[in-house]
Amino acid sequence: MRLKLETFVYYTDLGRRFRFAVLDLDRSLDYPANFVCLLPTKIYNEGKVNNGFFKIFGDKSSEQAKLLLTKALKGEDDPEVKAEIKRRLTLLEPKQECKIKCSACGKLFQPQHARRFKNNFCEKCRKKKFRSDSDASTPT
Repeated sequence: MRLKLETFVYYTDLGRRFRFAVLDLDRSLDYPANFVCLLPTKIYNEGKVNNGFFKIFGDKSSEQAKLLLTKALKGEDDPEVKAEIKRRLTLLEPKQECKIKCSACGKLFQPQHARRFKNNFCEKCRKKKFRSDSDASTPT
């Protein structure tokens, strides 16, 4: 299968929208005959997904989508279409873990809730700093 993305632009009340059709150039060179499926906006590998793209490509759907989008990005001239392709490529990237630095010891950790412009303490430092008053008042 020689696959290619074809961009279709349509206008709504919200503005200009884009659809990307996956075409198989081995079938035919003309559009309606070589249509495979539409490229979905979001591709998830976990869970059940009901779209034609995932049914055709299965577990390799995210890699195939990245490959098709990067090829389309190289051959596209319209800046709005390029921006849409770049946006969809960023949607395919896995989310990075949110890690922050402890205000006391400087160790990186994954917070339960990150707070802006306030001290963030790791579990160990939080236990040291905010231990209960009953622990502090008992003499040793």
